[in-house]
Amino acid sequence: MSRPPVRSTAAAPRSIDVARLAGVSQKTVSRVMNGEPYVSEVLRRRVLDAADELGYRLNRAARALASGKTRAIGVVTLGTALYGPASLLMGVERAVRDTGYALRVVNTMEGDTAGVAGAVGTLLDQGVDGIVISEPIEEEEDDAELSPPVDVPVLVLGAPPSFAAPRVLTAGIVSDQLARAVTEHLLDLGHTTVHHLAGPLRWYAARDRLSGWRTTLAAHGRREPPVISGDWSAASGYEAGRRLAADGSVTAVFAANDDMAIGLIRALLEAGRRVPEDVSVVGLDDIPVAAYVSPPLTTVRQPFDAAARDGLRSFVHAIENPGAEQIPVDNPPIELVVRASTAPPPHPPAPDHRHTPH
Repeated sequence: MSRPPVRSTAAAPRSIDVARLAGVSQKTVSRVMNGEPYVSEVLRRRVLDAADELGYRLNRAARALASGKTRAIGVVTLGTALYGPASLLMGVERAVRDTGYALRVVNTMEGDTAGVAGAVGTLLDQGVDGIVISEPIEEEEDDAELSPPVDVPVLVLGAPPSFAAPRVLTAGIVSDQLARAVTEHLLDLGHTTVHHLAGPLRWYAARDRLSGWRTTLAAHGRREPPVISGDWSAASGYEAGRRLAADGSVTAVFAANDDMAIGLIRALLEAGRRVPEDVSVVGLDDIPVAAYVSPPLTTVRQPFDAAARDGLRSFVHAIENPGAEQIPVDNPPIELVVRASTAPPPHPPAPDHRHTPH
């Protein structure tokens, strides 16, 4: 089927030109370019392809003057290279790119007295239509008192909401459910209990994973071993592994992230504890190297892109339609990736003798 002729002129292309080339209405073009919901993915792609072919771009300055909106979304996130926060930020960046909004990011740092409140204030001063908070660490009480009044919608990813705003939406990965899936996997293999190497408990994810592990053991009537805490690094996992290797009764360990799990496995192997024949180990995140360590690591894959995309879709709808009902955000499915670091416990059970760490 031939397309209608496209307006030929030296002037900048307009939305009507995009509509003609894509074979859709101007309203559909407007919906796609403004990131509105209820447009099929096929139609959205057709409009975006036509816009790219014509070199069409929204006149954001004119739109801001006309609507009183800046067409900008602010993001508050922890300044870290850790896999989880960095991957979630990348997911947010990709999702915002498809909404037609500009992105303004302000990083926080651990120990920063201004914290999230200062970052939010900076974004409000710059002028944004909404704020995404992807801050994984609990604020100090003094920081919370500094919170500025927030008069735009707020989307909180993976943490409890901490600001009063016209609309506060929550989305993201539910870490306690991820921990339940891991713990269930190890119990289903026949282990009588599961030890836990937790992350730093100022982090919401670390507390959620601890809670999910604890709840699952209790639901199965299993003994809860003492918790060992790390700092998310492979080095802290290695130190924890040296301690756990000395306890011959340990047959299964859930580490709160993959880096700590990898360090833990190294310490177990050095102490003569085979993985998974003597001790099963599970991590969480499915970092790129997890499939290539020895043994390949059983873990849970976090759907960062899906969480960001679904959260942003609902968030942009709230910005564009202040009085409308919120679009529900579904939790992404949990994906347990079973590799070679888990197996049934040794039979007979390992004797409770001490090994001297190397």
